[in-house]
Amino acid sequence: METILIIPGVVIGLAFHEFAHGWTAYKLGDPTPKFQGRVTINPMAHIDPIGFVALLLAGFGWGVPVEINPNNFKNRRRDELIVSLAGVVMNLILAIVFAFIMKAVVLIGGPAFIMGGLGGALWQILLYVIQINLVLMIFNLIPVPPLDGFSVVTEIFNIKHTQLYYTIYNNGFFILMALILFDITDMILTPGVQFFMNLIGNYIIF
Repeated sequence: METILIIPGVVIGLAFHEFAHGWTAYKLGDPTPKFQGRVTINPMAHIDPIGFVALLLAGFGWGVPVEINPNNFKNRRRDELIVSLAGVVMNLILAIVFAFIMKAVVLIGGPAFIMGGLGGALWQILLYVIQINLVLMIFNLIPVPPLDGFSVVTEIFNIKHTQLYYTIYNNGFFILMALILFDITDMILTPGVQFFMNLIGNYIIF
């Protein structure tokens, strides 16, 4: 039952995250995501089966990366940074939007509704949507390829043409697996998600 309740959050989080990358790149002058059918919120265009299952079972996951051609950007470095940030910003926006939806449920239904069977299930689904979007936001900000955080750091510090960049890029998968196996990602995700959940709970929901 818990897995079923998590699915809407996973689908929404992954689909909108990748859509944000594609839409932003398209608006900045790169038609590649449009040609590949990625400027859509249709989950089937964005969800990676392995990343989907990983998010359900392990608490972190990923979608099918949006391909871009930076040569189409007017300001390559700036626009690549904006595109890299678009996905995590979308996840934060979704978390805030669904927090307001939870607030509306509290105001309209009252405590009795959210303690009931249907109301309780709806409440849990909304809570998972918020949590999963926060997980996606924080996980993707980890500065290890292929995550968005590496692209953000690359553009901010302009390291794309350095040996350090290529060393990390070529070993990104192994670095990320090591972080996961040694629970370093969990040490980042758990306090990060809890921090934002406290903010959202204190200032929006209740």
